[in-house]
Amino acid sequence: MKQSRAMSLVEAVANVAVGYGVAVVTQILIFPVFGLHTTLAQNLKMGAVFTVVSIARSFALRRVFEAIRERFAGTQDQAPLP
Repeated sequence: MKQSRAMSLVEAVANVAVGYGVAVVTQILIFPVFGLHTTLAQNLKMGAVFTVVSIARSFALRRVFEAIRERFAGTQDQAPLP
């Protein structure tokens, strides 16, 4: 069954929201272990930066794999060389 565009959007937003929450909680728990002491506001800002970087990375990788898929699909249509 194919996923609708609306559900793809819901999934993407949920993924970003959960990722942001996980990043902030992880920072709050792990930073002190390394002697880094930050405020909640700083953790929220860093979480936002990490989230933007993650979205950009995910988008870039999707485009690369789509280009690979298109290139591979294009070679499937051609007759094999003798």
